[in-house]
Order: sequence, then structure tokens, then C-alpha cells
Amino acid sequence: MKLILGSASPRRRELLAQIGVVADEIRPPEIDETPLKGELPRPYCLRMAREKAIAVTAAAEDIVLAADTTVALGRRILGKPGNAAEAAQFLLMLSGRRHRVITAVALRRGDRLWTRDVVSAVRMKRLSDEDLNGYLASNDWQGKAGGYGIQGPAGALIPWIQGSFTAIVGLPLVETAGLLQAAGYPIWKDRP
Repeated sequence: MKLILGSASPRRRELLAQIGVVADEIRPPEIDETPLKGELPRPYCLRMAREKAIAVTAAAEDIVLAADTTVALGRRILGKPGNAAEAAQFLLMLSGRRHRVITAVALRRGDRLWTRDVVSAVRMKRLSDEDLNGYLASNDWQGKAGGYGIQGPAGALIPWIQGSFTAIVGLPLVETAGLLQAAGYPIWKDRP
């Protein structure tokens, strides 16, 4: 049995390592991540995680782990910004407001598929021009849903969260560990 991580995210690999799990292979799937017309953030996020897990080629005994993180401002999905101008737009929308960060995890083994999602609330402080321009200049916004990553320099912009810190980073560890165990993957096997 191999564990295949269907994600190129270094943050997800780091989070898995915190619970002693190292993927045997990394196979990020190529899927269309465009939201469907009228699709709400939580169902979108679950659909993305499922589609990623299904898109990864694997043997029947292998376990595929995939995830998706979505930033939601009301009913609006804030994906990964394509450039600094779009990142600035997202950050200005989030400035001084609460929003939701949804992370869905999908685990596939053979024809079985397990999913879980975690919704956390996050408040971003009201951003000054200095905050906004300094963060944009860091380039930390690249490749991150909503244009920020709480585990990096943007941590200084987030005074309050309610929910799972690891889910906000990109992989809820409690739920992921439970899914791995449900699929027969012994997460504590190499622990003394």
C-alpha cells in the first residue's frame, strides 16, 4: 500500500509530517477548478477535493489523499489570485472583515471515497497602505486561496481565528488522521 498525495502544496507535506506521515509519491492532478455557476463555497470545496482524489491514477490498494482550501467572503469564492493586482483586490475585500476558510479533504482507496470538510472563521485586521503594499511585495500571496497564507507573513494581519489552524493552512490534521485510519493507514506506525 502506497500513500499518494494529490497535491503539490509544500504546506500539506509539512502538515502531514507533523503527524509522522510521509507520502510515498506526490501526484498533483490537473483538473478544472472553475466554480460552477451559482456554486456556493462549501459544496465547491468538497467537489474540488473529490475531483482531485478521483483524478489521480493509483493502484486499487493505494491511498490517494487530496484536499482543497477555499476562502469565502459571504457567497463569494476567492481563489488563487493570478497577479498582484488581483491579490490586492482580494486583500482589500477581506480587510477589517471576517471571512470563512473551508478546507475539504478527500481520501480514495480503490472505489471507496471518504470526505470531510472543516470551516473556520478568520478576521483580517483593517489593512493600512503599508500593510497591503508590504505584504504584496513579499510575494507570499502567490498560489494561496484568498491571496494570503496565515502561516507566513500574513500571520501579522490575522488577529483572530475560530476553528482549525491547520485547516486554515491547508490540511485539517485531526480529520485527515481520522480518514487515513478509516482507510487502513496506520499513522502512528513509526512512533516509539
